[in-house]
Amino acid sequence: MKCPYCAYEESKVIDSRPTDEGEKIRRRRECLKCGKRFTTYEMIECLPIIVIKRDRSREQFNREKLMNGMLRACEKRPVSIDMLEKAIDEIEATIQNSLDREVSSEKIGELAMEKLKDIDEVAYVRFASVYRQFKDISNFMGELEKLINKSK
Repeated sequence: MKCPYCAYEESKVIDSRPTDEGEKIRRRRECLKCGKRFTTYEMIECLPIIVIKRDRSREQFNREKLMNGMLRACEKRPVSIDMLEKAIDEIEATIQNSLDREVSSEKIGELAMEKLKDIDEVAYVRFASVYRQFKDISNFMGELEKLINKSK
């Protein structure tokens, strides 16, 4: 780590402690040449996730867009924001842990439906009806029948 005072590249760590709920590590360092102390922060590098949309265009992953879609599906349902935040955190972690830097919007939609199915079945059907673009009542009924058969 380069010293901000003399630009010497060698320093020693004097103190190290976690910050921000363990998301970062704060390190106090001392330059081995000039002896001055400085602070550095170490954090996990999160590479941006690129979403490939249905029209083949690409955009950066946006948590708010996913949250808005899931919130609309959960409207007037007994689902807390904390439950949705946790589900979105898990979806984002799944995507980050895959080695792909690009993910299709279909994959994100499938992951969201999987989480909503566990949270609230009505919200799941609402989300699926928009996401899968049900054209008529038979598509809607088919999805409901799958849910009913699975719960038996």
